Amino acid sequence: MEVHLLGLSIATLSTVTHYGLHFTLLSNISLESNSYRVIHHAAFYFGICLSMTLILAALLSSAATVRESQLLTAMGFFCFALAFCGLIPAACWRYTHSTEVEDSMMDVYDLVYEEVRRNASSFRRHELTAIHEAFLCCGKHSPFGDTANVETKTCPSSQVRDVGQDCLQEIRDFLKKHMDFVSTLLGIAIVFTVYGMILTSFLWFSIHFSSNLDRKGKYILRKR
Repeated sequence: MEVHLLGLSIATLSTVTHYGLHFTLLSNISLESNSYRVIHHAAFYFGICLSMTLILAALLSSAATVRESQLLTAMGFFCFALAFCGLIPAACWRYTHSTEVEDSMMDVYDLVYEEVRRNASSFRRHELTAIHEAFLCCGKHSPFGDTANVETKTCPSSQVRDVGQDCLQEIRDFLKKHMDFVSTLLGIAIVFTVYGMILTSFLWFSIHFSSNLDRKGKYILRKR
């Protein structure tokens, strides 16, 4: 039951990440160097595949317990092992590239902001306005100066009084909360996959030795 819920939680998180407003705004911006788009799509497909594998593993394990089937138990173990092999690289990538997602999102904002600053009539102004409205922030601290005009035109009315509020910091704070939740879910998933592999291994051996004992206890009486 817990593995079912874990699989559904991962699927929900993947869907929210893929279709959430904050993420889609930055992913859909058409830039030649939008590396965040690649990460955005890869995370969604990985999460969906992982959740389906965990749910399948849980279903096979439940069926194996009811039917006492060695084949279903072995398939359940394989699914847990497959999920584990996917989770370990994902966890390693999360900690070795801890700032890559953050940097790619902020790079997109930087490029859009600077393009609007250089050309106020640019079509990017609508994209910048949408980002400001989504993150409830207003502009950034720019070393080039002359940002008040851009921020006045692209910030939501409720944020105009806070012109100069750093959107990069807002993006960083938002993403940190999200990634902390992802890291927690990854850790829980690793623990449950290890538990699932141990449990299915124990179940397989139990069924195997039980069937051997049943055969040993059967005798055939022959007529003389």
